[in-house]
Amino acid sequence: MTESIYWKPTITWVIDAVRVMNKIQTEGKGIRPIKMSGGNDLSYYTYLKDVRYQVLAHFEWNEQRPDLTDDRDENKHYQIAQRSVNQGGRRDVFLGTRECQGYVEPCAFGENIGFYDDYGQWNLGYMFHGFTYPDENPKHDLVARFWAPTMRNGVIEFDRPDSANLDCRIIRENQTVKSFKSGENFRILEGDE
Repeated sequence: MTESIYWKPTITWVIDAVRVMNKIQTEGKGIRPIKMSGGNDLSYYTYLKDVRYQVLAHFEWNEQRPDLTDDRDENKHYQIAQRSVNQGGRRDVFLGTRECQGYVEPCAFGENIGFYDDYGQWNLGYMFHGFTYPDENPKHDLVARFWAPTMRNGVIEFDRPDSANLDCRIIRENQTVKSFKSGENFRILEGDE
């Protein structure tokens, strides 16, 4: 999701915490997906409904991209990220799949009343944490990360992507990473360009 708001290969986003603002509710929907072999099928999917979150995140330099060290201007990336949040993101934001579109607006983490503010502890089970992309790790693997988070009074504190607590599964090994060459296929912006 954060990459849809603002992404550059120079940075990686780290989610620190998510605050669940509305009551967790689901609804079933009948969907007619197109089969790969042709024709249609009828499936019932369960979706979350009326979701609202506050997300606390920060960016770090992508240490696997030494070719982009000249682009490591924290103030520049912070300002661009702020403008992108204020505009609702640079690309369409999805919560999982394309049919679950999200909307982004600035907020102060912890402000307003959340449904689970005084709920106590809730173990959420085993779930997807995120992807580590080939240009974010030295082996250039595409890795899916899983974990068993706990929500405490509406807040889920995220383990770092490099945490030993995560169950990491390699999806694709040793992928080709696009190289960037200043002036050829990459331009370092100065100031407010």
